[in-house]
Amino acid sequence: MAEVSQNATLEDIVFANRNKAYGAYSLRQEYRGVINRATLFGATLFVLAMLTPMLIDKLSAGDEQEQAMVEVDLMKIPPPPLDPTEPPPPPPPPVEQPKVNTVKFLPPEVKKDEEVPEETPPPTVEELKEAVAATETVKGDPNAEEIIIAPEQIAAAPSKGTVVEAAPVEEQVFTVVEQQPEFPGGIAEMYKFLGKNIKYPSAASRANVQGKVFLTFVVNTDGSIQDVQVLKGLGFGTDEEAIRVVKTMPKWKPGKQSGRPVRVKYNLPINFQLE
Repeated sequence: MAEVSQNATLEDIVFANRNKAYGAYSLRQEYRGVINRATLFGATLFVLAMLTPMLIDKLSAGDEQEQAMVEVDLMKIPPPPLDPTEPPPPPPPPVEQPKVNTVKFLPPEVKKDEEVPEETPPPTVEELKEAVAATETVKGDPNAEEIIIAPEQIAAAPSKGTVVEAAPVEEQVFTVVEQQPEFPGGIAEMYKFLGKNIKYPSAASRANVQGKVFLTFVVNTDGSIQDVQVLKGLGFGTDEEAIRVVKTMPKWKPGKQSGRPVRVKYNLPINFQLE
């Protein structure tokens, strides 16, 4: 067995009495150097990777400083030279003005003195003394209707001495008045009257029909009720029963407009509910 010197390495001890020309021995001898070179090369690549963005930023900043923006006043830029051979551009089309209807003033018509009707002279002081002064101002009816009489009706009018009765004019029916018509005693008494007089129809009771029947009617100037109609009904005899009860109501207090009784259309809902 060969002796091993004191300065022998691990490789010398392992490969003692062996063929050192074998590849493993040379690999072990070169291993430390390869590791050192690989570590140094990796560290260099890492440092370069970290410093590359900074270098790029510095280089780009230098380029931006070199390529500084120059402010240009567009108003001071001279226009391009005109080509004398090209025709000028056509003018813009005229804007159409809206047509406005106008009124033509006719010249005054000159008439003879005998053709001009004479104006009624104002009353004299003596006529005013004999006139009777009223103590109250007479106001017209704001709801009165204007009646226009055609010339044919005037020609067909009877001669003097005959008595002609004017046809009665139907009064206007109002929907909104200053004072609404009212059941005697108020709304509470009206619903008491409806509750006592309404008889639930048997057909509606069997069909379990419940709800409201909406009626409309006219309250005349004397408080009577007419033109009772159904606006929205339930059927099964409830509409007929509601009309029957409303027609049996006593006279209402009529509605008033400008202090006088007038005809007013009134809407009334009647509730049908099973107990």
